[in-house]
Amino acid sequence: MEAKPCFWQSKYQIHAQAFPRFGWKSCEKTDTALIKKKKKRYCCHDRCPIVYVHLQLFAGNDADEFSSILNRKSDPKILITTCRFNSTRGPAFISELLSVIPNAHYYKRGTYDLKKIVEYAKKKDFTSLIVVHTNRREPDALLIIGLPDGPTAHFKLSKLVLRKDVKNHGNPTSHIPELVLNNFTTRLGHRIGRMIQSLFPQAPNFGGRRVVTFHNQRDFIFFRHHRYIFESKESKQGDSKGNKDKDAKGEKSSRGKVVARLQECGPRFTLKLISLQHGTFDTKGGEYEWVHKPEMDTSRRRFFL
Repeated sequence: MEAKPCFWQSKYQIHAQAFPRFGWKSCEKTDTALIKKKKKRYCCHDRCPIVYVHLQLFAGNDADEFSSILNRKSDPKILITTCRFNSTRGPAFISELLSVIPNAHYYKRGTYDLKKIVEYAKKKDFTSLIVVHTNRREPDALLIIGLPDGPTAHFKLSKLVLRKDVKNHGNPTSHIPELVLNNFTTRLGHRIGRMIQSLFPQAPNFGGRRVVTFHNQRDFIFFRHHRYIFESKESKQGDSKGNKDKDAKGEKSSRGKVVARLQECGPRFTLKLISLQHGTFDTKGGEYEWVHKPEMDTSRRRFFL
């Protein structure tokens, strides 16, 4: 009698058919040496790796807090505010954030408590709340709160460069930008990526040629804002075949060549995740999904996003 495939072998074959773009292959065609090189665990069959990590990674996408926006059932609506003590560069940074994120609205903080602002944003049907924290006249942190049920992400902000300080910068248009999320591979990174994705509408206008990029490298999230431009340049080429007439040998024909280039629009900054909390902002009774600790930085080969 032939041995029946185990549970994880059938799951692996189903997942290889469901997600072909990840390059997953069936168990019969998988190279054992390649699997061992990637340090994956094995079940009862020597050629069948356990891929339950990938199953858990995509299992909760349809039931998380961002599914309604990412499935285009509702449009994102963002409220942006500051801390109680604002700085000089804070309003300039917020004005550029308003030009980056569509359907974003700025409200002055005043003396209101953050929990009251969260309740106000819920009543006005906002989907996210962004708080820009400043210290010593410089924005140094971002607090992103998903509404109405969370989660709350606290980021450290560094290396801020405003649009006026970017060399040869361009002015962005009001078109909905294209969003690029790069290298958010872990379970935590996948959740943070979906949270960032929920800030932007899921129907980009490609005619505007705007691109917003969040690139994760060694748990640092680099933000860039570009627009791509198509230019036609004339390239001089000599005649391919020599003519009998001597005067025709020196003639050159000009042909148009389309060249694409990027123009940065700004701003430019770097984010570092400090904590991820269940629900909305609550410093006393809040439950944290993930908190960064100093002892996590001891290894250079261990990353969390």
